This record gives sequence, structure tokens and C-alpha cells, in this order.
Amino acid sequence: MLAPARLLAVALVAALALTGCAASDSSGDGDKASAAKTRTVRTDYGEVKVPTEPERVVVLNHALAGYLYDLDVPVRATIPEDADGKGEFSPHWAKEAKEDGTTFLPWSVDGFDLEAILALDPDLIVGGGIGFPLFQAEKVYDDLSDIAPTVLVGKKLGDWRSQFSFLADDVFGKVDVYDRHLAAYDERVTEVKAAITPPPGPVSFLAFTGDGTAYGLVENVGLPSEFEKVGIEPAPVFAEGGFEVYGGGGDMFELSTEKAGQTITQPSVFVMGFNGDTTDVATLRKNPVYGALPAFRSHHAYDLPYWVLRGDYDESMALLDIIEKRFA
Repeated sequence: MLAPARLLAVALVAALALTGCAASDSSGDGDKASAAKTRTVRTDYGEVKVPTEPERVVVLNHALAGYLYDLDVPVRATIPEDADGKGEFSPHWAKEAKEDGTTFLPWSVDGFDLEAILALDPDLIVGGGIGFPLFQAEKVYDDLSDIAPTVLVGKKLGDWRSQFSFLADDVFGKVDVYDRHLAAYDERVTEVKAAITPPPGPVSFLAFTGDGTAYGLVENVGLPSEFEKVGIEPAPVFAEGGFEVYGGGGDMFELSTEKAGQTITQPSVFVMGFNGDTTDVATLRKNPVYGALPAFRSHHAYDLPYWVLRGDYDESMALLDIIEKRFA
């Protein structure tokens, strides 16, 4: 929560701004000018008036920042990929981040540093997305809105298309940019599908945290659905297994080692880390449970980089290159 003094400061800034507008615009023409410089965005959290050309945007989810660079929107700061991490730019947008002078805000498992956000004087805050950053942003949404207009990408927007489309069209008024990117992606999907021989299917997906906890991926959302587009069929592991989704993301379910041995019986499996390359097929093969799985025994267990798990547009394009190289 913002300290009372900080909240008062925000209120005073807002009051002074309103007073200044009233004093300099007794005719009311300024209201029209102001309206022309903002747009109203409908979100799961209400309507938000945002600047049409923001200059100091703070992005409270590392996984959302790439969209803003694709849209040529200046990003003043974002958060590290991992809570309590020092932060590293994605290789897919590091060049743009350096050109913008983007910095990393402090971020911990306890939440965002609201005073650090306030000190940046943002004119727009973008947060939400999948998982923990959305949960934390929802908790302090009112406080964030006291600092600057705040748009949260809601949990219903669960893949890169819906997130990118919402930001491009609703928030920044650049739907033409999204349309061009989507067309390029669809063209690449067609190329890759024609070029590859899919591995034995259906396939399953496993993600591992740093402490070794395993998660299966829900087959009809996110990453598995991208594989399906190029002809690699996801197995209905979640649909037929009676699992519950983990946390607020809606794209994963937890698997004990014992349950993994009973469930991941598909001919092929893809393995990745969560927020880091935490393990690989060679390491898992040494575990008697994973080493005994059909996909491991037949050498149809495949490594993926951790960043494909909840990939944005650029990461999803890079995934297509990986698939083509491995299965062409």
C-alpha cells in the first residue's frame, strides 16, 4: 500500500492539475482537446482513460513488455522476470529496451514497490497477464490507479494473440500493427507445418520450477495450441485426468512425481523450465520415474527453452524456428 504521505502527494498533484486546467480554460475548449488526447479502454476492472500517445509507460509484467516494443510504445520501466531477481532484458527486445532507456523496478514476492513506480512519474501503467504478476496487480489496482491510468491485461486474455490484440487495438490504437504481425505469424506457421515431420503423437508437455516441482500444461490453451497449429497433436492429459488448474494462470496443473509416472505415458514429451532453464531431458533421464517413461525410453523427449511457456509474439515466432530446425 502507498504510505499516506504518498497518497496525499498523488492527490495534490491531481488537484493542482485540475485547478490549472480550469484556470486556463474558462471557455471549456480544453475539455475537447483533452478528450482528443485520451481514449477510453474497457477492461475487466472498469473503464480507464489512457493517453493516446503515452511517453512514460511502466509495464508490471516482463512477459508483456515485448508487445509494447513491437508497437513502438516507449517503456520507461518493467519488472524482472523472476520476483527478487535483478532483471535481464529478453534477447527478443533487448535492443529496443536499451534505446528506450528502460530500467528494472524492484519486485518481490511481497508485491510491487509502489514508491519506486511513483518516482518514475508514469503517464500509463500496464500490468496483468498470466499468473503471479496479475495476482499482485489486482491486489493494488486502486493504488496503481492513484499513480497513473492503469490497464490490466485480464486472465481471460490467455494467449499472445488476445493479449497483443487488446494492447494494439484497445489500448494503443494500432490494430494495423497487430494485423501485420499476425499475418506474418500465420504465414510462418504454414511454412513450418509443410516442412516438418511431427514426432510420434499425441504429445504432452512438462514444466519444472527450480525446486523440481513438475507441472503439466493444459492442452487447449497457450503453448500446446501453438504446437497443434503446425500439426503436432497435444494429448488430452488435462481433460481426461481430473486435474485442477494451478494458481490464476489457467494453463498448468501440478503433477507429483508419482502422478507424472502414471500420466505422462504419451509417445513424445516436451520439457522446459519455469522462469529459467531449471532442468533438461538428460537430467530427468537419471530419475528412475522419468527415465522409465515411454518418451524417454524411445528418445522422443525434447528440450524447450523456458521462455516458450508463456511466449509473446516474438517468442512464439522464435518457437516456430525451433520446431522447424528439430523436426524438418
